[in-house]
Amino acid sequence: MLMAICANLRRIRPDQVNLTATRSLWHWHRQHLPRNIYGQHVYKLGARLYVQAPEARPLPDDRSSPGLQPPPPQPQMPQQRDQSQQTESLHVNLSSHSIRQSTEKELKQQESSSQSKDSTSSNMSSGVEIPYPIDWIFPRLRNPSKLWFITSQFVITLVGLISKFVLVLMNKTKVHNKERLMKAVAKRPKGIPLVTVSNHYSCFDDPGIWGTLPIRYVCNTFRIRWSMAAHDICFTKKMHAMFFMYGKCIPVVRGHGVYQEAINLCIEKCALGHWVHVFPEGKVNMEKEDLRLKWGVGRIIYESPRIPIIVPMWHEGMDSVLPNVEPYKLHWGKKVTINIGEPLDLSAFVQGLKDTRVPEPVARKLITDKIQDAFRVLRSETERLHGERA
Repeated sequence: MLMAICANLRRIRPDQVNLTATRSLWHWHRQHLPRNIYGQHVYKLGARLYVQAPEARPLPDDRSSPGLQPPPPQPQMPQQRDQSQQTESLHVNLSSHSIRQSTEKELKQQESSSQSKDSTSSNMSSGVEIPYPIDWIFPRLRNPSKLWFITSQFVITLVGLISKFVLVLMNKTKVHNKERLMKAVAKRPKGIPLVTVSNHYSCFDDPGIWGTLPIRYVCNTFRIRWSMAAHDICFTKKMHAMFFMYGKCIPVVRGHGVYQEAINLCIEKCALGHWVHVFPEGKVNMEKEDLRLKWGVGRIIYESPRIPIIVPMWHEGMDSVLPNVEPYKLHWGKKVTINIGEPLDLSAFVQGLKDTRVPEPVARKLITDKIQDAFRVLRSETERLHGERA
């Protein structure tokens, strides 16, 4: 009798153990999953399917015919079905999140490596030679001393008088809409920067254009413009570098792009409310072509803390006063026509670009295009005015 009871208990025990284990595991899953829904351990647990192990399944015997068939699937309760769907969705979300994180990490690594490669290749491919070191100039221009101002006043006065003598006395210069420039220089609100832009036909464009201003402006180092000058023309020797530095010229390295020290310094001067002059063509346009303007002026305007007043201007005949061929000598009796354009108010336009978060390269281009459009109108008008003086 005892042997029969033990045999029956041994046959029933696997079913009871299996049912008890399954319920306990499912109970643990239901109680602890919501508490650790974002944990890494639950991520692994949710991926595991709770199926009966082969050794825990009921073995067929000669006492029951249902034991010969696989156990019928038990219908899931609504709560269990929701929990299983939640586990599967958790598995998918966590896996997709991990994949997205790894993908973004790889993209960032590739982007950083490509940027470093691009910067290295651009520096190597530019091949720009600097005949004389110019690094020492920028600290002096950023923080000028009293001695610097005294020397600069002497140089600015000398150059201003020479330029006025050449344009007003030696040659026949006519300025159209001069009051526009005078108003921007003398009567603009305090702290508002001024950016003037013009074509570049001769090496005498700056300081020649400013010879048309009154003495109190052209010979005043506190009122005259800051201007960018080519490093390979004006800063080739120490004496030349000292002279142009005291003349408020900023050395620009052509070919080094818009993120160089010259552009940074121009933005700093605009932040102080100063006057900055730019030749956006980027070189002396000896062929007088319709060149695409460089985007450095766009960056100066876009990154200035206060949107500057922009005054475009166009001139004709300056290359006849100082030709671009040897011998480089000043000529007499030539006609020079300077046309001052209507000031451009791009405050709303630039603010709109910033509000809509337009990428900076696109914003610089759009701002430069505005200046290019004003140049085209001024050029046709100035060429007509210059031709009528025949």
